[in-house]
Amino acid sequence: MARETFAVPVLWRPLSDSDIEAVAALERAAHVAPWTEGNFRDALAAGYAMQVGVADGAIVAYGVLLFAPGEAQLLNLTVAPEVRRLGIGRALLGRFLADAGARGAEQCFLEVRVSNIPAIALYAREGFVPVARRIGYYPSAGAASREDALVMRRALSRGQGI
Repeated sequence: MARETFAVPVLWRPLSDSDIEAVAALERAAHVAPWTEGNFRDALAAGYAMQVGVADGAIVAYGVLLFAPGEAQLLNLTVAPEVRRLGIGRALLGRFLADAGARGAEQCFLEVRVSNIPAIALYAREGFVPVARRIGYYPSAGAASREDALVMRRALSRGQGI
């Protein structure tokens, strides 16, 4: 476990089964089309890299990273709305990128809603570049509408992380 200090100290640790209910509640509060508790349980059972950030006894951030030969894919990175723009998301992303590089990944991919300008800006600052657009990838708040995803990629130095 590692502790970092932002406006509040954040303790980073692997996500465990006992965290899933709280993580799913934060997911529902933060996203239009949230992952379910089952999605998180499946990711945990599959061995994906999953981290939570805890501040004042509450989970304030979490992420899910999938590894494949030579690459990693960031599947989910969420920060509680009340603690956004404090560097917590950037810190979690950095932890994942370092882990991916240490595990031999040469590149990392992610998808992000085209409307999520703050996240796109964060990813661009961290070296991600747009490589594709997935039309109608995400469900939107309106039942009949869908939103495009921007696919972004960042090269990693094998064995070095960030």
